Amino acid sequence: MMKEKKQLKYDQAYMRMALEWAKLSYCERKKVGALIVKDRMIISDGFNGTPTNFENCCEEEGYTKWYVLHAEANAILKVAASTQSCKNATLYITLSPCRECSKLIHQSGIKRVVYLNEYKDTTGIDFLEKAGVELTYLKSIE
Repeated sequence: MMKEKKQLKYDQAYMRMALEWAKLSYCERKKVGALIVKDRMIISDGFNGTPTNFENCCEEEGYTKWYVLHAEANAILKVAASTQSCKNATLYITLSPCRECSKLIHQSGIKRVVYLNEYKDTTGIDFLEKAGVELTYLKSIE
């Protein structure tokens, strides 16, 4: 019981940070933030946006441009470019992952996903569950 309470405290603190990261996004329709934590250390962060050296506009005529990277993809790619590894890490994400990102999450070795808001399409979450990734839906934070 004590351990669970302590974990919830950490989960909420990391999620608050992910929410701050979401604010850095230039996207209008949805701002999403992500943190990857391993052994109580933040090894990566990300928010949704265009690739490096592209203009910061994410939408065109009300639609998101196809090449906009999702927050969790950006965070995972940052780890790939570093000496770190996502193996057994926890991903904190302000919006539950889409099905494309859920493949990346599973394949990168992330073992736990904590999310705050549920994406309309739950295919990604269903896939992660099937893949044996531990899922925590926070619903709200203090």
